[in-house]
Amino acid sequence: MAEKLTSQSVDFPRWYQEVVQRAQLAENSPVRGSMIIKPYGYALWEQIQSVLDGMFKETGHVNAYFPLLIPESFLRKEAEHVEGFAPELAVVTHAGGKQLEEPYVIRPTSETIIGDTFSRWIQSYRDLPLLINQWANVMRWEMRPRLFLRTTEFLWQEGHTAHATAEEAYEETIRMLGIYAKFAEEYMALPVIQGAKTEREKFAGAVKSYSIEAMMGDGKALQAGTSHDLGQNFSKAFDVKYQTSEGKEEYVWGTSWGVSTRLIGGLVMGHGDDQGLVLPPRLAPIQTVIVPIYKGDEQRSTVLEACGKMEAALRDSGARTHLDDRDQFRPGYKFNEWELKGVPVRIEVGPRDLEKGEVVLAFRHSGEKKSLPVEAVTAEVMSVLEEAQKGLFEKALAQREERTYTVDSYDEFKERVDGGGFFLCHWDGTTETEEKIQNETKATIRNLPLEAPDDPGQCMVTGNPSAHRVIISKAY
Repeated sequence: MAEKLTSQSVDFPRWYQEVVQRAQLAENSPVRGSMIIKPYGYALWEQIQSVLDGMFKETGHVNAYFPLLIPESFLRKEAEHVEGFAPELAVVTHAGGKQLEEPYVIRPTSETIIGDTFSRWIQSYRDLPLLINQWANVMRWEMRPRLFLRTTEFLWQEGHTAHATAEEAYEETIRMLGIYAKFAEEYMALPVIQGAKTEREKFAGAVKSYSIEAMMGDGKALQAGTSHDLGQNFSKAFDVKYQTSEGKEEYVWGTSWGVSTRLIGGLVMGHGDDQGLVLPPRLAPIQTVIVPIYKGDEQRSTVLEACGKMEAALRDSGARTHLDDRDQFRPGYKFNEWELKGVPVRIEVGPRDLEKGEVVLAFRHSGEKKSLPVEAVTAEVMSVLEEAQKGLFEKALAQREERTYTVDSYDEFKERVDGGGFFLCHWDGTTETEEKIQNETKATIRNLPLEAPDDPGQCMVTGNPSAHRVIISKAY
């Protein structure tokens, strides 16, 4: 803990890797591109999972589970889908000591196996809408892995729904995009922009894809969630039909949507500083840590007794609280460790403070410290947790606004894009121009904001007409 982290301003990617590993979130596994999620990192994922699962269930979705292995022939039934995922597939060809008659693909996503299943589950309009969510792992062969952000295997949830009409499927697609945006802003404390992906960037097999885009601490974008309107592409590939109330047969209209453990990477990069993590209280596995300070057995007994009462009071008030009573580490070591791990509130309890009926509180989001009467601690902590949650969001929003630029000149864009930020630019809507921008600058069109006003202009690259601006940025 004595060794300082690399400064963000010196090397942001290196800072990120150091924080993830030294804050004990995850480490690389023996399998290239895969990670071992450590207990503290998994506790953070459990917080994310718990909140999202509740939000899904509030909107009528139920959980199910589908197989890890998918017959290779299933992927080939939807041509665009298999073409899009082909470079990322891991395929099982041998099992039980012999070659399989048909290879199995380790799921990169589950539209195909779920489409096959829905073809048996759905017969009538009375079976619709069918609203399913799955918490699972998937595998995509990643060429440039980075812990949490891009790994060969990762954890996620994937929603899959079937509807009677195109309008209902679109409404579901946008509704779930809104759920992701609500979660990002109210729990992750990260402002996001909801928008439509380009044809080139959409999900393989979708009619239309939508994303939420967040700005990280270095000004790059992170795609924090996606929602896809699948139209009838997969229902036609897997013969998912229903009988209407008039007795006619129709194909269902589908959606799929998902977020993954890359959200943990978003929390690290969205709020972290040169001291480590800064966790939003609503998702922090530990919201308050109590650190006793003492010398000798007599002081130890007195201080720990006071700490135990404080821990019980905080837990009774709903704060996720941990008493760090480890004897093998000095208080200074513990202070640095919990600061690195981003715990929102630290309470320092020493004999001299207790003699005055006080303790010291340290706030991670602001760096401030204050002394407070013991009896006022619980109320103060609960108030500060909400204050920190709000403050982190406002800080992230201010940083995004400060680093969002309206640019009309391609030369100016090329000069400024390496410095990070979101660029609002006109684009002529062609794949050729989109590819030119990426090839020449390594930046991509993140999305067309849903709330973007009509703003006719000229494409910054070609000069051709453009109806509105898109967000372009370098991204993770």
